[in-house]
Amino acid sequence: MSPRSSGQRIERQQLQQIIAGLTEGVILIDPDQTIAWANTAALSMHGARELADLGRTVDEYRERFQLRYRNHHALDDGTYPADRVVAGELFTDVMVEVARHGETEPEWVHRVRSLVLNDANGDPDCLVLIVTDATDEMQAIERFERAFNANPAPALICRISDLRFIRVNQGFLDMTGYTRQAIIGRSVYDLDVMSGADRRELGKARLSEWATVPQMEASLPLPEGETKLVIVAGQPIEIGDERCMLFTFADLEPRRKAESALRNSEEKFAKTFRLAPVPMKVSTLDGFRIVDVNEAFLKETGWAIEEVVGRSAAEIELWDTATTRRRMESELVETGGFRGYEAKLKKKDGSTADCLVSAETIRIGGETCVLDVFQDITARKTSELELVRAIEEALADTSWLSRSVMEKLADMRSPQREGARKPSGADLTEKERQVLGLISQGLDDGEIAKLLFLSRNTVRNHVQRIYAKTGVHRRGEAIVWARERGIVGSQPPAKRPKKT
Repeated sequence: MSPRSSGQRIERQQLQQIIAGLTEGVILIDPDQTIAWANTAALSMHGARELADLGRTVDEYRERFQLRYRNHHALDDGTYPADRVVAGELFTDVMVEVARHGETEPEWVHRVRSLVLNDANGDPDCLVLIVTDATDEMQAIERFERAFNANPAPALICRISDLRFIRVNQGFLDMTGYTRQAIIGRSVYDLDVMSGADRRELGKARLSEWATVPQMEASLPLPEGETKLVIVAGQPIEIGDERCMLFTFADLEPRRKAESALRNSEEKFAKTFRLAPVPMKVSTLDGFRIVDVNEAFLKETGWAIEEVVGRSAAEIELWDTATTRRRMESELVETGGFRGYEAKLKKKDGSTADCLVSAETIRIGGETCVLDVFQDITARKTSELELVRAIEEALADTSWLSRSVMEKLADMRSPQREGARKPSGADLTEKERQVLGLISQGLDDGEIAKLLFLSRNTVRNHVQRIYAKTGVHRRGEAIVWARERGIVGSQPPAKRPKKT
């Protein structure tokens, strides 16, 4: 053995001792393609227990292990990392998936780099493959990518080193209409995700610093030249050893459309409110302070708009009594609205008008308000009172009052199509309907008692219950109420029932 060969062997043994305990895998290959040595880490990364399990040569290694790139393309002969280092090629960070022969799925992911050790004459003496197990790292990346792609929230990932987008999820494609090919590889200057943002310069500074980009509203460019209102934010992340920025988006377009629709709706309401021929007012639900009134309200009440806006109904004494006002306000707070409430509206000069009031809570500018609508029924009430008085005067002598005359008086109050009748509107018992039918014929309590074989007190009690259920207060009103609803008579018993 020559002194040179002995010296080389000693140096290689020392080298092997140094690298034996490294966590990185190290494989030494002789220039004749013989696999000379591998440390424990390299054997473990191939599921091997001894050097022979790797194969004696590079050719045998290729027969025992199948390698493919991360894009699933298989490595051909001559392109394995061992082949390349034997050819004297230096490379770094070659990522390959490794499977034992006969297996369809890879078991490991290796990150490989090469090293060539030359002798004193500069000739290759020892070829080195340095292998890092990237299996856990790649599995973590795959899990992240699955979650990233499945996340419905639109998102992009930008690489910090060149500010180009390297990932895009389906949520972003659906929101914008871009294709994946139109996004990947573009720079943040080409597709400006912070376009139009008030804090765009801050966002650019944070991006260059690899720091969190705060939430900001931006106008995201779309494929057809339009823009979409979004909220964008950036979060620094690492993918492998690369610094990246994860941009996430919230679509504000539905909000913008809703706000536009709301503005249009409020404009239409304002026009309708102003032009409505009936008095209307808008007040706050909290405190019932008047926000606005229309022209018909001012004409009806005699107030000027500056005299009522900002004041409450209590301050301007809008109703004849405080009890009336409190009752309506309480109904609004408890139920949110009411229809056809009869009340007396008090005008600026102190006079009153009979009104039907309807109110409903509405939202204006994000605040809950109350819309009141008034219908003046003063003329109708006067006509009704005159009719009731006329009927009561006629009832003073009912002997001559025919059924046809009674019907005509009722029809004068509320004309209807022939045969049309209003619903009963009250939960009357059969006996109460009989009593009411006889009242509508003009009979007094004594006559009704005889016909129905009842005492006068019993008839009187029936009459009081009828008044309570129908809301009337006098006999004339009861007659009109009955006639309007088709309760115009009763068939009394043929004879008095026998006592048993």
